[in-house]
Amino acid sequence: MVTTVVIIGEGLLTKYVHEILSNKYEVILASKVEDSIPESASLVLLLDDAWDSSVQEQAIEKLRFSNIPWLRSFVSFGEGVIGPLVQKGKDGCFKCADYRRLMGGRDRREMREIEQKLARDGGNEQDVWASRSGLLQMAYLIGAEVERVLDGKATNFDNRVFLMNLKTMKSSSHTFLPNPLCPVCGQLADDSASSARISLKPSMKISNGSFRSRSMDELKKVLAKDYLDERTGLLNNKMYDLSPPFADVIVNLPLIQGDEGTAGRTHSYEISELTAILEGLERYCGLSPRGKKTVVHDSYQNLKDRALNPESVGIHSKEQYEMNGYPFIQFDPKRSMDWVWGYSFLKEKPILIPELLSYYSLGCGQGYIYETSNGCALGGSLEEAIFYGISEVVERDSFLLTWYAKMALPRIDPSSANDQELDLMVERIRAVGGYELHLYNSTMEHGIPSILAIAKNKKDRGLNLICAAGAHLDPVRAVKSAVHELAAMMLTLDQKFEENQDKYMQMLQNPALVQQMDDHGMLYGLPKAEERLNFLLEENRPLKTFDEEFKWETKHTDLTEDLKEMLQKFRQLNLDVIVVDQTTPEIRKNGLYCVKVLIPGMLPMTFGHHLTRITGLERVLKVPVKMGYAKKPLKLKQLNPNPHPFP
Repeated sequence: MVTTVVIIGEGLLTKYVHEILSNKYEVILASKVEDSIPESASLVLLLDDAWDSSVQEQAIEKLRFSNIPWLRSFVSFGEGVIGPLVQKGKDGCFKCADYRRLMGGRDRREMREIEQKLARDGGNEQDVWASRSGLLQMAYLIGAEVERVLDGKATNFDNRVFLMNLKTMKSSSHTFLPNPLCPVCGQLADDSASSARISLKPSMKISNGSFRSRSMDELKKVLAKDYLDERTGLLNNKMYDLSPPFADVIVNLPLIQGDEGTAGRTHSYEISELTAILEGLERYCGLSPRGKKTVVHDSYQNLKDRALNPESVGIHSKEQYEMNGYPFIQFDPKRSMDWVWGYSFLKEKPILIPELLSYYSLGCGQGYIYETSNGCALGGSLEEAIFYGISEVVERDSFLLTWYAKMALPRIDPSSANDQELDLMVERIRAVGGYELHLYNSTMEHGIPSILAIAKNKKDRGLNLICAAGAHLDPVRAVKSAVHELAAMMLTLDQKFEENQDKYMQMLQNPALVQQMDDHGMLYGLPKAEERLNFLLEENRPLKTFDEEFKWETKHTDLTEDLKEMLQKFRQLNLDVIVVDQTTPEIRKNGLYCVKVLIPGMLPMTFGHHLTRITGLERVLKVPVKMGYAKKPLKLKQLNPNPHPFP
């Protein structure tokens, strides 16, 4: 039986591939996509000496519902591209590959504009770097792959592209993840109340004393391989920062509007890299819905019987909304917006949440609030992700309550933890970073151990004070997390701080100038800002021990049991815990989950003093009384008016 290969295209690449294949197969040449393709064909090749996305779009329309597999190859700006092999019923097509390759590039915005222009105006006839030797090399690679496919062997181009520099002949092979939003092969299900329902399942801890359900030894087999690639990766770069006292690795999450770094901070560069990848995946999942298709667009007035009141999470004040050029508008219950389904553990049923509250507020648009990564967490199980999402909400709420109410928290003696690793960490930030550690118990009425940490500089250079926070059922883990956050700012920002002190001095006098995340931490690098933290730093209070301050006990081997105890505590306080599942297909393939946890009433972290959100949150006025830090409920005018020092 004769095997038929159809080649669509013109030019030297088509000529060379035809010559290589015609000795073994029946090869049919078609100069245009519109030409007929026999149903008996075993494979279709789409070949081009240049890059014409309009031709590839036409090929999609003709071949996407065909049972015939097809492979494309072309030249783009001096680079030969081969792959992927597209097969019916399999995720991952050339649109997915082009999207990942575009996002992995440095000039992604410009390249997207060029792609759109070529699709509109037609592609180039031939790339200037499409030399005969380069195209011939590509042709031999294509011929070898065709032989593998037609002989029934495993393909080298399943969710993979091969790139060749036609000037140097340097080549590389890159895997890519299918794009869940792909207009060709994406198959996202509609968001629904039934899919949002959560039934907690056992999530066994990997060892005694651990609060994780998946080990790094297990995850390291897939994290870098599946997610980190300089050309087609969801994450496309990594950097080792040798300045801080601990191992600090940053990976890059490429976005159309720019690059965003996510960090891993541990005692090992290997583990820090893995942690940074996990942080990058968490950030990716939280940017926009990629695991389900948003389908509800309506007003709160029409949905209020099954929706969260958008004002219950804290909004900006009337005065803020009236500021000239303010990027947000006041909430209007009659105005339609996008909604996604979450799950209310207090009501034990699905509930609609504004999409802009469930994902990052990267674009202002018609939004009514600014929302960041509050409560976003990734885990090896859904239960683990929820556990750490709650912990982050608690950490930030406790920090802000302390700041706004100027609570004189109990000071804690780090050595009372009787933890050798912590002792060495404290000594390292002193010896290497030049900072002295101050710890405070910021646990609020829920009882979940929370830590506020301040590092005080003992050198003549660098940031004077650095603040951080942590929350965890194990208070020692909360402290270690906070110490790693503190250490990340040590030594790395000294030069920037020294060069820009005049700017930070202006911020000290004018809080409105605190506009960006970094501004908060850098402002409190000023020695003159230290007096704002005297309510904590005054040293006439006795040091307390961990045993004296922290009473939460847990000995469960199942993390879900710990989670249930946390949920019960919030239920007793009539605080709802709402979970939006942000998991995308890219992370689900490796058994990972990502969530957004909302606890209406608790204080959300914001960056930029003009974006503070406390209006409608009575908690900030009442909890200080419950905790014994105030004799009566506070008034708004009594709250700390200065920008917070959370870095």
